[in-house]
Amino acid sequence: MSEICKLLAAVTLAVLEIHAQEPQHIDGYKGIWFDLGQRTTFGSKYSGGLATYSAKHTPMAVYSKEANKTFFVYGGTTDAKQRHLLAMIGYYDHRTNTVIKPVVVHDKENVNDPHDNPSIQIDGEGHLWVFVSGRARHRPGIVYRSDKPFDIHSMRHIENWEFTYPQSWWVSNQGFLMFYTKYTRGRELYIRRTGTDGGKWDREQKLAAMGGHYQVSSAHDKHLFTAFNMHPGGNVDLRTNLYFVQSHTGGKTWLDIQGTKLELPLTDVNGAALVRDYRKEKRLVYMKDIATDFMGMPAILYITSASHQPGPPGAPRMWTIARWDGYRWQFHEVAPASHNYDMGSLYIAHDEWKIIAPIENGPQPHGAGGEIAVWTSKNEGKSWQKEKQLTGGSGMNHGYVRRPHCAHPEFHGFWADGNPDQPSKSRLYFTDRSGSAVWQLPYVMKAEMAKPIKLDLPKP
Repeated sequence: MSEICKLLAAVTLAVLEIHAQEPQHIDGYKGIWFDLGQRTTFGSKYSGGLATYSAKHTPMAVYSKEANKTFFVYGGTTDAKQRHLLAMIGYYDHRTNTVIKPVVVHDKENVNDPHDNPSIQIDGEGHLWVFVSGRARHRPGIVYRSDKPFDIHSMRHIENWEFTYPQSWWVSNQGFLMFYTKYTRGRELYIRRTGTDGGKWDREQKLAAMGGHYQVSSAHDKHLFTAFNMHPGGNVDLRTNLYFVQSHTGGKTWLDIQGTKLELPLTDVNGAALVRDYRKEKRLVYMKDIATDFMGMPAILYITSASHQPGPPGAPRMWTIARWDGYRWQFHEVAPASHNYDMGSLYIAHDEWKIIAPIENGPQPHGAGGEIAVWTSKNEGKSWQKEKQLTGGSGMNHGYVRRPHCAHPEFHGFWADGNPDQPSKSRLYFTDRSGSAVWQLPYVMKAEMAKPIKLDLPKP
């Protein structure tokens, strides 16, 4: 390493240490607004309030029973006029029903892109880990850990490496398994593991390499699973097909849905991991969420579309469930979607499946997001009906509803709003398991703790 590189590395580390030692508070929950810049007749490819973007940053909230708090991260800023990304952390205290004034984990300085949003996880000793996403090959991913269990004020820089779309899961008695993306010959998928202390990361392993992929993952104890699409020729605007792989060994070995061992990386577009050949059907696939039922059977939530462009060129778009019933994959359409980048979360209980998502049209009908609604199924995803609408008459679209890991009934999903057609404020919200109300996180806070603002549901 040259002397200049050594000096720059030392300066960077010194700045990161300052961030760790002197936490910066922001006086309220202010989300980042962003426009990708790819404009069409019907607006941007995607834009708006993207504090909880993207579906591929997972989880963005985690409930701790020990602390009785839901810790969450998001892409924030200092005020509506600033397009300056701050990787933020806060928590909801279930004992007092209050939120703490949020803390800056990492200042992205000249970056305004929510591709750099963080994800969060908690290790076996209660330390909070924040994975600040990098972007492509020119901005590294950054890892932070709290010095003290459950303490958002003691975040310390651990290391940097090349990763985008961080998806981290804690495997009991083993350590972390992290799914992530590197821009190597497209957006290829990788995994990396740690020991039980979460400190030393193993050598990375390439998971899938078929020209590029977007994935959604989840975990239950040592059972890890991920679903992903593929990008023909590396072109993200042609994303298609649906794939699934799983591990019952904390990521040491990988299997297809039938339990057959797979050799990594996956390179065969028609291989054993393929769930459905949407390329043959000329349909695009946008990944949203993945969950398992009480038997451990996976269900995947995604949107299919006719075009990467917003508006009528993409119609018909459909919210879709792919469900493994123990013998075969079953496919069920939920409801029409208005935008490729509408994003919601799938919840599965013993007797009810639920989706919380911007399924209803919003005030900016061709933009990403809309009005948030709860759709439910009583027959394991075969048929769906709208149970209730959580937002209505809004001035701006709501979007990117996120399901906390180990979600508590009082903080069951959270999201942000924003105007996809022009720069705007972006506020953050959450709802409870029953959908009894929506709470807005305070945009301005004078005290260290504050109660969220309860909003009435729209009238039917």
